[in-house]
Amino acid sequence: MVDIHSHIFWGVDDGADTRETTLAMLRMASESGTTDIVGTPHANAESVPDAEEIDRQMEDLNRALDGKPRIHRGCELHVSFDAIQDALANPRKYTVNGKNFLLLEFAGQLPPHAEDLLARLADAGMDPIIAHAERNPTLAQKVDQLEKWCERGVLVQITAKSLEGGFGAKAADAAWRMLSRGLVHFVASDAHDLEHRPPRLDLARELVQRKMDEDVADLVFTDNPRIVVEGGNAALVRPPAAQPQPWWHSFRMGR
Repeated sequence: MVDIHSHIFWGVDDGADTRETTLAMLRMASESGTTDIVGTPHANAESVPDAEEIDRQMEDLNRALDGKPRIHRGCELHVSFDAIQDALANPRKYTVNGKNFLLLEFAGQLPPHAEDLLARLADAGMDPIIAHAERNPTLAQKVDQLEKWCERGVLVQITAKSLEGGFGAKAADAAWRMLSRGLVHFVASDAHDLEHRPPRLDLARELVQRKMDEDVADLVFTDNPRIVVEGGNAALVRPPAAQPQPWWHSFRMGR
């Protein structure tokens, strides 16, 4: 499995607090079936993770763990005017592995210009992924709105623990409704620690396989997330609905 959203780097945000915690989180991820994990520290206009520090941590961790799991870099970009302007000016500063996917966090209510914002990011060479959509109060209540976005090419990530009920009944209900309606491209851990928000995907994957089928589980836990790490969108599909035609551009490999 491939985890595209986690807070494994220590001392850079509200995720892992020490190197020892990070190592334990990564071992937990590997032992539960995760082969690749993307560290996505929070980023906004006021605070952007230090690239040199992240590189240093990645080198240290890969050496200590012998590449199990493989560690990749990205960020969780908070949607604000200044942060988006900087991303538009410096796309590869924020995208996963410097490729074409950008993880976006809409906190609270969606801005009135959300659709225009998503289109501008895509036009700048970034494919936006809405992080933990089921935990956004607006999207959780307006799944029909999210469906319209997906039909226009929006990509959606939900949280593994939400499928397990770990974020409460409302988040669980929203997560399963989104998944069953074919509005989810990725399930990720959004891991912050070892206990309350651990870096495990296996339990949620078992639930998806049992309630839906193995093909859907493979798609949202492995196949689509691997494309995020490698870059390029050609194989991205929405389970179980048919793949939509994006509204702002045609998906193309290796942009």
